[in-house]
Amino acid sequence: MASRFVHRLSGALGIAFGTGAGVFLVDGRPDGAAIAFVGAVAASLAAMGRGDQGIAAARHAGPDANVLLGEVLDVIAEPVLLVRGGVVTCANTTARALLGRHIVGEDVRVAIRHPAAADRLSSSAPLPGRPVELVGLGSPDQRWEMRTGETADGARIVHLIDQSGNYAAEKMRVDFVANASHELRTPLASILGFIETLNEEAGEDPGLRRRFLDVMFAEARRMQRLVEDLISLSRIEAEKYRLPGERLSLSELLEDVAAEIAAAHSPRAQDVAVTIDPDLPEVVGDEAQLSQLLHNLIGNAMKYGRAGTPVTVALGLDPSNLLRFTVTDEGEGIAPQHIPRLTERFYRVDPGRSRSVGGTGLGLAIVKHIVERHRGRLDIVSRVGVGTSVTVALPPADALAEAGVIKG
Repeated sequence: MASRFVHRLSGALGIAFGTGAGVFLVDGRPDGAAIAFVGAVAASLAAMGRGDQGIAAARHAGPDANVLLGEVLDVIAEPVLLVRGGVVTCANTTARALLGRHIVGEDVRVAIRHPAAADRLSSSAPLPGRPVELVGLGSPDQRWEMRTGETADGARIVHLIDQSGNYAAEKMRVDFVANASHELRTPLASILGFIETLNEEAGEDPGLRRRFLDVMFAEARRMQRLVEDLISLSRIEAEKYRLPGERLSLSELLEDVAAEIAAAHSPRAQDVAVTIDPDLPEVVGDEAQLSQLLHNLIGNAMKYGRAGTPVTVALGLDPSNLLRFTVTDEGEGIAPQHIPRLTERFYRVDPGRSRSVGGTGLGLAIVKHIVERHRGRLDIVSRVGVGTSVTVALPPADALAEAGVIKG
């Protein structure tokens, strides 16, 4: 009897897998395939349980149909509930973790306490229907998509899909487009306004014309910097998960960057003091991106540090054998609530001051992505009225080779 039950159970699972695979091949959606699979398992086990032989076999085999169904549902990573007569009869581990361990045996509308779910979960609601969006289920920031289906014996399947990550990514994309549009529109409007004025009476005055042209040139350069940073950020993000393949000396790269800053004759170049420890190991890196990282961090310290105060740049090996690059300024400092958001695109502590010194609002976002691509760590420490220290820690090339991340 037991062997016959096991044989029939194996057949039921085979049919269920086939049903799920067929649904996936037709519509390409894994969530639809999961619902079809669960429904097929539930219907098969229920049918097996209705026959006297199936009941006897299940009793002799050990676990009953509900236990086996629960074990099948636990394999699914997303919350899944089986509902009969409006009552939750089975819920997988993920569903119980989200909604509470007590939900089995409860009315499903009580188990999923959400107004948007109540109508769909009522006994008269048609199935399957459109997915229902549940905002705030589990925590205020979470967003779930509820899909429902029905088994052959009339039981309902409730499948919850966490869409919080997709929503956050979409919001980030919308915010990015809006901010980029605003940042480009502002200097463009200024340029167009000055051109219109020059075409009228102001074009006859040489001094006024020169002043207007200087402003237009500065705004055009601002747009150019922004476009270059946007392109750079897009390129870095595209390569984010591909570790660079070349070994290079960060010491030599920093010396080159320091020489470029000195040659530019910036008013603050003389305030930059660079210290490099001897005999530092090589890193695995993209030379252009690491040069951009060094320029961005040193440039920020020069912009936001107080005039005449030192900008300290140090490169050495820390106790954990990571190459540690640190830039410290003696500027106004940053309040603690701003620090976690400094690497967000277009986030500025003081928008007016940032624009006045030529900032695009993308510098630290670019630095963060470069550090992540190089398997490093970025730390920012600041005290209001004292200054800011930014540290980048990168693993040596030999350490990555020993870990098998790159070829030795």
